[in-house]
Amino acid sequence: MKFKYLGNTKEKIPEIGIGTWKMGVNPEKEITALRAGMDAGMRFIDTAEMYGTEWVVAKAIKNEEDVFVATKVSPSHFSYDDVIKACDRSLKSLEVKQIDLYQLHWPNHSVPIRETMRAMEDLVDAGKIRHIGVSNFSIREFQEAQDSMAKYRIVSNQVEYSILVGLEPGLLDFCNKNKVTIIAYSPLAKGALFSPKNRHALLVLEAIGRAHGKSAVQVALNWVVSNENAVAIPKASDATHVLENAGASGWRLTPKEYKMLDPISGNNQSPLSRYNNILKSSGVWARAAHSIYERKGKAHLKSSTTKSSKK
Repeated sequence: MKFKYLGNTKEKIPEIGIGTWKMGVNPEKEITALRAGMDAGMRFIDTAEMYGTEWVVAKAIKNEEDVFVATKVSPSHFSYDDVIKACDRSLKSLEVKQIDLYQLHWPNHSVPIRETMRAMEDLVDAGKIRHIGVSNFSIREFQEAQDSMAKYRIVSNQVEYSILVGLEPGLLDFCNKNKVTIIAYSPLAKGALFSPKNRHALLVLEAIGRAHGKSAVQVALNWVVSNENAVAIPKASDATHVLENAGASGWRLTPKEYKMLDPISGNNQSPLSRYNNILKSSGVWARAAHSIYERKGKAHLKSSTTKSSKK
């Protein structure tokens, strides 16, 4: 497994980690998959309070060392007090004393960004988190967040990025120039690679893969992390799929192969502005995120507390 520097820090993280969105359906199988990934060097696990899967991660990393754990605070919790409380809940859910990377899940323009970032910096000072990141932020939103901070640097921006879904124009260059790690979620395009309309793209990926003894999935992931500043967090609930993802690291596409993929890469832009407008106008997504967390995350915490008291 190849490791890369996180933002402008001296810390290195695996270039292929594991995402946990939609986990919690089959915890035993998912925990086995997460542990298989960690054994293969994928010791970077991403979750979020909105996902309701922090407890799954907690079980998977129990008794493990040197696991880089990232989670996110929901946009509905961006006020100063709510950020602090959300972090405390995540620490409890993850059963850790410190979160390696704490990220703002989506922009929320109804709360002053200076207030939110002040809370994030105070969490670093309190030793509750190590690094600050954002997710789904445009260049402008990233700059506003960074400019509102007094002491620390934002080390990462987690965005949707795959060979089929490109980034906001200029974002890659911006992150490279400013030493901000791009954490690619949905790096396999949410399964779209295997849809009939992308049959040609799949054939090209398979042809390139044969030259390396790799699968189309591994080629697609390798394309994402070919940028020295990008890492990927594909989600896989099955150990076999997790290990296949791990095989995307440790080798590189040739310049010729990379050029062969140009015609099929970045055919769509990640819809950051659309979601920003939803948040700005009605806060529907933020309320939905909070609702999901309340149902899934807190329900499990209550269940775990009850079970512990019975032991």
